[in-house]
Amino acid sequence: MDDDRDAQDWLEAELADSLDEEWEIELEDSILSREIKKIYQKVHPETLPRPVYFTELLRLQAELIKLQDWVLHTGQKVVVLFEGRDSAGKGGVIKRITQRLNPRCVRVVALPAPSEREKSQWYFQRYVPHLPAAGEIVLFDRSWYNRSGVERVMGFASEEEVENFFHDVPEFERMLVRSGVKLVKYWFSISDEEQQMRFLMRIHDPMKQWKLSPMDLQSRIRWEDYTKAKEDTFFRTNIPEAPWYIVEGNDKKRARLNCIDHLLSQFDYAEIPHEDIHLTERVYNKDYERAVLPPELYVPRKY
Repeated sequence: MDDDRDAQDWLEAELADSLDEEWEIELEDSILSREIKKIYQKVHPETLPRPVYFTELLRLQAELIKLQDWVLHTGQKVVVLFEGRDSAGKGGVIKRITQRLNPRCVRVVALPAPSEREKSQWYFQRYVPHLPAAGEIVLFDRSWYNRSGVERVMGFASEEEVENFFHDVPEFERMLVRSGVKLVKYWFSISDEEQQMRFLMRIHDPMKQWKLSPMDLQSRIRWEDYTKAKEDTFFRTNIPEAPWYIVEGNDKKRARLNCIDHLLSQFDYAEIPHEDIHLTERVYNKDYERAVLPPELYVPRKY
């Protein structure tokens, strides 16, 4: 009876720890100046209740673990692209997807601006080394669609280079699919007013100011140019082998749940049976004495 109670207490403690981990992430969204917080609440009066959000998130994350096991067991190769306007919520959903998964088979790729050497290469060349092997899932936090988005709008690519990209990308993606890669493309969409609100929140939140770059501020000025570039990208790259899926991102919590739920729906995965795991007894050596280590090796106990 005591053993059962101890096990129950341990499981409750583990669940509480998981919730604490998610709560720590949620705190990122709540450290705001009071005035900005008031404005935000007026714009978003019907927020998803926290218990509902946490319950659904943990349920979906449990399914993601099943998907991960299935991908590993069957040798699937998965690529998921996350595109969208700055502050649209791509990073938030990527964080929730990977939060409880094995980083050895699920990894995130967020490439910096290309080097001078990379600029002289075939455009897709720097993305190819990051593509998955069998049993891997790769999430691209922005992808080769930089060329039809920021590079085009900001003038980092010529019209000829953009046109060549639009000519090449459908065939490049068809090649990936023919090679056995499952390619899923998400575009996170937010309104003009919502992006302005999120930028204001970043400006007033010291813990998020690092997320603002000069390029982000330019995206506000060039909102309509980005809109035209997005529409052109959809029109020319929405192919049957790799269609675009738009995630409405004005409500962060709903966007995360909707995206994860949709991603799971793209796979006919099944739960992979595992052998029962038994913890073996430790081997004790009566002659072994644990060495006493010098105190300076230990991290100070400040908490």
